[in-house]
Amino acid sequence: MSASVGAAAGAGPNAGMSAAADASLSLSGVVAGYGKGTVLNGVDLDVGSGERVGLLGRNGAGKTTLMRVLMGLVAARAGEIRFGGRPIRATETFRIARLGLAYVPQGRDLFADFSVEQNLLLGCIAQRGHTARDLSPAFEAFPWLHARRGERAGSLSGGQQQQLAIGRAIVSRPKLLLLDEPLEGVQPSVVDEIVDALARLCSASGMGLLLVEQNVDVVLALCGRVAFIESGEVRESQPSDAVRDDPLRLERYLGI
Repeated sequence: MSASVGAAAGAGPNAGMSAAADASLSLSGVVAGYGKGTVLNGVDLDVGSGERVGLLGRNGAGKTTLMRVLMGLVAARAGEIRFGGRPIRATETFRIARLGLAYVPQGRDLFADFSVEQNLLLGCIAQRGHTARDLSPAFEAFPWLHARRGERAGSLSGGQQQQLAIGRAIVSRPKLLLLDEPLEGVQPSVVDEIVDALARLCSASGMGLLLVEQNVDVVLALCGRVAFIESGEVRESQPSDAVRDDPLRLERYLGI
């Protein structure tokens, strides 16, 4: 992992963020699930404006469900969700996006027959005015996207598709980016490119990050704090340095 990424993770939670721009996320007692089953059993979690938080836990702990609840894709049955100080629990997904949340789901959800540029333009739907078709954030993060903007998304490699999916999210200029397993199946050289791009973007723009990722080294390098979720509850939250120095904590929440 590059040294620049490790250094970037140490930035304060409000780096680059105006004091007046409240982009904090707060969950209190959030309960959610599918059908009659319950996956989230009262989640409490806070992410400060511009803060980068990693969410770690075993498969089935509720990480993806939590992300989907935040975007209004799964309804919360109880609890409170606030973003930027305003309640969003019963808000439609497109309105949540316009408030400044962006989501890159596991599996990317690209349109394979659309061009790179067409996929990126879909990320602009949440924008209005002069930025509504401005794809520069994606091209600055991953310059190769500009050169291949006319190619089919389905023709790209897995790592390139992941970069495209992240690019599609960041053209909306989010205040908080939600990433669900962004490095799954991505080769190591591309992993470094993605992590470096995210670190630069967060540092430059003040964008916050909530990251679900199995690669613990990436989480610890990119995020200043780690929250551990188990059986649908956030059990504890610790600074990344403390987690790095305590392998037993990782074994407790991630060991088989």
